[in-house]
Amino acid sequence: MLAPKLQPKELTMKLMLIAILASLVVVSPAAFAADACATKGKLRHVVAFKFKESATPEQIKEVEKNFCALKSQIPQIAALEWGTNCSPEQHAKGFTHCFLVTFNSAADRDAYLPHPAHKAFAGSLGGILADVFVVDFWAKE
Repeated sequence: MLAPKLQPKELTMKLMLIAILASLVVVSPAAFAADACATKGKLRHVVAFKFKESATPEQIKEVEKNFCALKSQIPQIAALEWGTNCSPEQHAKGFTHCFLVTFNSAADRDAYLPHPAHKAFAGSLGGILADVFVVDFWAKE
């Protein structure tokens, strides 16, 4: 049996419906990221460091001290916590230090990023860092 022939208007409506359903099924990661950054609450800024093998313990201590000093130099920082990796899972990929900076708003984070104290600190890391990663997220309970 042959399917009935659709009129142009019916065909257009069916194609539009298919397009709408397809767009609901296929959602890009960027859409999730945009949604995640549109939330209110506490904004967490996670920074992890992997040091070069040539970095001395003294240089690493200096980085720890200087990162922590940003709290007193940049008023937009609501809180700053840090520590070294102690996970037994063996997934750190050489990253040893994690810093968690909390902001009350995206505007506060946006003021922190170009702040002269932050720029100076970041500029001092080139000789001893092998890698860094940064993730920002809105904390949810």
